[in-house]
Amino acid sequence: MKTMARKFIVIALALAGGIVIGLLVATKSPINMASETASERDTDARQPLYWVAPMDSNYRRDQPGKSPMGMDLIPVYDKSKEDMPADEDALTIAPQVENNLGVRSAAVTFAPLVQHINAAGFVVVAADKIHHIHSRVEGWIGALAVTSSGDRVNKGQLLFELYSPELVNAQQELLSAQRIGSRTLKNAAREKLLAFGVSDKQIQMLARRKTALQYLPFHADRDGYVGDLNVRHGMFVSPRKEMLSIYALDSVWVIAEIFERQAGWVKQGQRVTLQAQAYPERGWQGKVDYIYPELDNKTRSMQVRIEIPNPDGLLRPNMLVSLSISATTDNDVLTVPRQAVIKTASMNRAVKSLGDGRYKSVVVQTGREASKRLEILAGLKAGDSVVTSAQFLIDSESDIDAELARMQATSSQTQQHPQQQDKLPREGRNNSGGQQP
Repeated sequence: MKTMARKFIVIALALAGGIVIGLLVATKSPINMASETASERDTDARQPLYWVAPMDSNYRRDQPGKSPMGMDLIPVYDKSKEDMPADEDALTIAPQVENNLGVRSAAVTFAPLVQHINAAGFVVVAADKIHHIHSRVEGWIGALAVTSSGDRVNKGQLLFELYSPELVNAQQELLSAQRIGSRTLKNAAREKLLAFGVSDKQIQMLARRKTALQYLPFHADRDGYVGDLNVRHGMFVSPRKEMLSIYALDSVWVIAEIFERQAGWVKQGQRVTLQAQAYPERGWQGKVDYIYPELDNKTRSMQVRIEIPNPDGLLRPNMLVSLSISATTDNDVLTVPRQAVIKTASMNRAVKSLGDGRYKSVVVQTGREASKRLEILAGLKAGDSVVTSAQFLIDSESDIDAELARMQATSSQTQQHPQQQDKLPREGRNNSGGQQP
């Protein structure tokens, strides 16, 4: 009886021990062990190494808090973790910190660049609207109908009367040919008077009067204003001397100064909007008529001539005006907002948004600059996202200058000692002696 009891106890203990061993083995199975290791590693990956101030990377703390400026500290994670992104230079920012910093991003897109050029200019008389009046014969001014520069004259209005012995003789030749009825002599005398500046209307009047005039009148052949008035009553004149000029203001020129950096945007035929301080409620439209070939050596500016219709004559010579030229690129170009590019003395860069709170500073090559956008020649592609607000804070944390210096040093060493590159132990790997380098 006692023997049977002992056997029963031994069997019960064996069964209990088997159950315990089975539970232990199941608990430490490779699947559960791998799951536990991944969970622990995942927990470690989310643990920041330390927290830094947004405005001062030297201010570090081992727990969240506030910076001396009252801003939330930014967590810094270990970039060497296996489950971190492949970009080693990417900076990770917590969502609440992004919100506090006001981080905003914009897409890199293909679009035409539109540049609005604002400049100042002054009104001048259009050179093709100026008519210079010279006497084609020597003589004396008898009567002068205009008294000063700036006088308004109308077409057909008397300007002056001129006495010239040559004009008197030419008139008498015409009258003689008319009396004898010689068509040939009459045509020759008529052509001579036309060459002296006598109008065809005056010749017809002379033929009806049948009397030569001592003082032959000369009239304005267009509407306008008297320019330089260089004669007075009784003055002797010759063909070499300009007596006066008449200019029209129905169309004027504006000479504008364009900065050298804007010279590539201006093209002939572009539309121009113009305003004058004297008439703030008015506006004028014109076009670029001519681009002068030389730049001013002192002001580093280029002159542009703009033709402006002026039918009411409100725009007057030497009046100061302000103008705007809208220039557009012929094709679409890769552009970013102007504020997205951080310009330094050595390079231009932008902060690229990688998603999930990750950011990376990249070097970019810029091209033409418009009013609100900037052309990108290299460093970004269409569809990328760049930071347009708080990018300076993020860029200061990325330390791209140190990374570029490291890359340049590595490249220099490779070029100087290419045969030793394979002999050097890699960082983080034991050398032949088994010791960490």
